[in-house]
Amino acid sequence: MAGHGVPDATPPSPHHPANRLRRARWAIALVFLVHGAVTGNFATRIPWIQDHTGITAGQLGLALAFPAIGASLAMPLAGRISHRFGARTALRGLLALWTLALALPALSPSLYALCPALLAYGASAGMSDVAMNALGVETEDRLGKPIMSGLHGMWSVGALLGSAAGTVAAHAGADARLHLAGAALVLTVLGALACQGVLDLRRAPDEHPPPRFTLPPKSALVIGAIGFCAVFAEGASLDWSAVYLRDELGTDAGLAAASTTAFACTMALARLAGDKVVARFGAVRTVRTSGVLATAGGLLIVAAPHPVAAMGGFALVGLGIAVVVPLAFAAAARSGPAPSQAIAGVATITYASGLIAPSAIGGIAQATSLTVSFVMVTVLAFGLIAGARVLRVPGRTAAVSGEAADLEPR
Repeated sequence: MAGHGVPDATPPSPHHPANRLRRARWAIALVFLVHGAVTGNFATRIPWIQDHTGITAGQLGLALAFPAIGASLAMPLAGRISHRFGARTALRGLLALWTLALALPALSPSLYALCPALLAYGASAGMSDVAMNALGVETEDRLGKPIMSGLHGMWSVGALLGSAAGTVAAHAGADARLHLAGAALVLTVLGALACQGVLDLRRAPDEHPPPRFTLPPKSALVIGAIGFCAVFAEGASLDWSAVYLRDELGTDAGLAAASTTAFACTMALARLAGDKVVARFGAVRTVRTSGVLATAGGLLIVAAPHPVAAMGGFALVGLGIAVVVPLAFAAAARSGPAPSQAIAGVATITYASGLIAPSAIGGIAQATSLTVSFVMVTVLAFGLIAGARVLRVPGRTAAVSGEAADLEPR
């Protein structure tokens, strides 16, 4: 009892700014998890979709380029949508478009229907990606401590959970139309619930809306180059690690496949732990050290005399590149007056890298060898060491007062 010298033990109100910020942090983390779960579910049913549409491997490769095309075209619109409707409402709508779009590819009866379905799938993915990363950076700034690596770690966890659910459905012989439609409905509900707790940023009355389409600022292009190196190494490792162990080192199919799973798990764990590392050492030192790890991993892969050594190399690459893209998004958002525009620019470059990497690795391997392909991956990993300084961008002042935004969930 405060009146008799005893401290008042009444817990802070749930409407206290600090509590609202903590709630906003976990809400945006759940948004990232839902976003990743869509990707994981879809990836496991690609073979079913190919069989259902009756398309060749080459036609499937063409169709799978459309998500990246759709994302690149639509991402610049995310800032304008958030400006008009507010950050929370915009994210709620864009995330719902993304989760519901999960059902579209399996409903496509032919290549001509699959390509526009994947275009819409990618467009909704890109816009919701930009919106949630912009809110993630704002939440990080208001908390005054790094959370972006952990948020992307939650995305990786979501992707793993989604792929696990898809694997179970595929193993049970479930029709992908029913599986993906059901997953879309569940994830839409989860996404809507998560969006209730995120920050509700509102535009100032005199703030001009961002342009519908514009070239990314120069700062985003430079920061995007760092993201390009990391995503290229990620795409190459995810798509080609199993093939590398099988073809270059004579590994059996089971162990080769396990290397891909191990790589994905290493990335997820490193991202979940990455915020503490960034808080202690800063973004630049963290990325330089990450570059050293990824470069060492690349060298171990190309020089590995035994499959176990190569798997260790892939694990080091995963550990090294895990936090780079989250830090690139955070640096982009703080590099100028238009965070969504800068994030869209960096995201476009990283999406392009993810699109280019698998085919580039295959092309080089066809002309030379898969080992030479991973020499190029190692060179790009070294680029993280050389270019880490571009992430030294002054951060915005963290605020917990809520003066610039309505923090109250609605």
